Amino acid sequence: MNDPNPPIFRIDPREPASALHIIATPIGAARDITLRALDLLAMADVLVAEDTRSLRHLMDIHGLSLGGRPLFSYHEHNGAQARPRVLRALAEGQSVVYASEAGTPLVADPGYDLVQEVIGAGYKVLAAPGPSAVLAALTVAGLPTDRFLFAGFAPAAQGARRSWLQGLAGIDATLVIYESPRRVGKTLGEMVVAFGESREVVLCRELTKKFEEVRRDRLGNLASKLSQVDLKGEVVLVLGRPVVQPTSPKDLDAALQRELSSGARLKDAATRVAQQFNIPRREVYAIGLRMQGKEDGQDDDV
Repeated sequence: MNDPNPPIFRIDPREPASALHIIATPIGAARDITLRALDLLAMADVLVAEDTRSLRHLMDIHGLSLGGRPLFSYHEHNGAQARPRVLRALAEGQSVVYASEAGTPLVADPGYDLVQEVIGAGYKVLAAPGPSAVLAALTVAGLPTDRFLFAGFAPAAQGARRSWLQGLAGIDATLVIYESPRRVGKTLGEMVVAFGESREVVLCRELTKKFEEVRRDRLGNLASKLSQVDLKGEVVLVLGRPVVQPTSPKDLDAALQRELSSGARLKDAATRVAQQFNIPRREVYAIGLRMQGKEDGQDDDV
């Protein structure tokens, strides 16, 4: 039976410690914020936000006022000017809250330099954990979570993005990648080239928001479906681990010979073939040395 008079939020009467408090803010639903984050927003001496308008709106939703306390922005363009203000407040024994625009600060967020400088100056950094698009996507994706890599945003330039994807191809972990909705179709097509058509992928869009969408498919299928589709909203891509195909010595030798025939150095050829077959690079390199009539260890360019 539902309680007709549910308890209301009550501020913790304890003063927050003098420290930089990193709080997570909702990625969509405003009620996803934690009670401790609300306590800190209500009582901290100084508030710092990646986007002050977003934080003010969140505080208004939850009935919190500034009450004359300072609130200033900290983002990638003003960090050098804003960090001394934080350090001065900490030097005076004040409590400082830092909130990113959405989610957990320092995850694809400019707060890293701030935290590093605060630690270097000898002050405490405390976390009030909460919403995270990375963890939300992993939760709903249905892919293994015992080992995962958050790779951040894919590079915008096509050449850099292709090289970046090649570097991720052989990693034996679930991958979590942020991508602009305008580039998702193109990036998925490039992932097919780098990762293969059969790799599992989950596209999470607008998590915790009104138009939340989760698509689960194989890379080849999803890339084909979205090649001409314009998406909107925040997108997280979650990819399963590499699909390990049985490797025959003949296929391995042929792939390595193709790379070498194209003029690639053995070092680079071994890297690409190792990623293609998901086997240790050193093994491929040793095969290449034998193909070139050298002994293992004769060339140490590994």
